[in-house]
Amino acid sequence: MRHFQLISIALASFVTTAAIAAPFTYTNARFGTVCTFPDEIFTLPQPEPENGDGQQWLSADGASLICSGILNIDDDTPKSFVAAEKASKEPSYKITYSKSGKDWAVLSGIKGEAIFYERRLFGKDGVIRTVWIDYPPALKSKYDPLVGAIAGSLKGP
Repeated sequence: MRHFQLISIALASFVTTAAIAAPFTYTNARFGTVCTFPDEIFTLPQPEPENGDGQQWLSADGASLICSGILNIDDDTPKSFVAAEKASKEPSYKITYSKSGKDWAVLSGIKGEAIFYERRLFGKDGVIRTVWIDYPPALKSKYDPLVGAIAGSLKGP
């Protein structure tokens, strides 16, 4: 409970465009992926895909947030995930920051025309839970303070 309170306080204090941020907590029914974010910024929920693996929200200014889960069918580890992403030859994809721990990994960089931030949790239940946030570079000062709190709210059962 204390963790949720700290995240709620962090999300509320980081909002620069709204007087009051209303934190919203999403829980994915299929994988139990949970993340909390300001729903005054990510106001446009998209339909869940048919497989029920997560959901995406858009903001009016061009940002996007995805909270999802996938089965870890390749037995990826945080280190192998980061290594594979760093080795990617995908055009317009550049990692500028990466870090991993025992059961998590974080990446940040540029994909296409957007800045992205991704956090993955590698669960003992065989599920990788992910939060992905991307936004236009012109909005860096607005979203950079939010990504840490949103990514830090990612959890699973």
